[in-house]
Amino acid sequence: MSEVIQCEYSVEGDGPPLFLIHGIGAARDAWRFLVPELRSDFTCISYDLRGHGASPLPAGEFGLDDLVADLEDLRSRLGIERAHFAGHSLGGMIGPAYARAYPERVSTLGMLSTAAGRTEEDRAKLSSVYRMLEEDGIPRTLEVLVERWFTDEFARARPDLVERRLEQVIATDAAVFLNVFRIYAGTEMSPWLKDIGAPSLVLTGENDGGCNPRINRFIDSQLPDSELVILDRYRHAILIEAPGEVATHMKRFIRRRS
Repeated sequence: MSEVIQCEYSVEGDGPPLFLIHGIGAARDAWRFLVPELRSDFTCISYDLRGHGASPLPAGEFGLDDLVADLEDLRSRLGIERAHFAGHSLGGMIGPAYARAYPERVSTLGMLSTAAGRTEEDRAKLSSVYRMLEEDGIPRTLEVLVERWFTDEFARARPDLVERRLEQVIATDAAVFLNVFRIYAGTEMSPWLKDIGAPSLVLTGENDGGCNPRINRFIDSQLPDSELVILDRYRHAILIEAPGEVATHMKRFIRRRS
């Protein structure tokens, strides 16, 4: 493991603590549309993963265990004994990996638009995208990412939000972006999902190509205590396109399962 990095964070709201974990090439502001929906019920702690946003760059390559260690360092610094955790995409892998390592710290878990049980075809598609990112460069591969992340209707209606997301990707250090993409592509949670004891909300978009309903049904089937929600028509960018729907399901689930 590499050295723990003290990540930058924000705290908003009042109530039980809820850690919010963003995905690849994003930052804590990925939750900017959800936090207003959640902060009346929870103390929302959003943070920038290492090498993202305002958090320090890592010295070298890192893995999923390092991202889990960074999260545990943040929890410890804040003096929070037990909390709810929710992650999107890669964050939806960090959350359960954290719950596996520190089960006594996790009240509930939100796994949003994430993946496990990938088929050989799924892995081949990810490898193809990675080769494009590595060989053609991240900026030249953005069109592929837009098609995967946003519905056509949203991309036409809100080009400003699409552009902001793409600018955030470009602003992320290229080595860090490729590193976290490798973690996302190479992590297979299926061997240990059965070890996650925390009540878990599994949620994805109907048309999310990489984190599709088939994959999320598999995740739900492997977890000992979970609930599956499929949001009609959305793709991967549910935190931007459907914050109200995501927040509604999160609040309902946490209230019922706390």
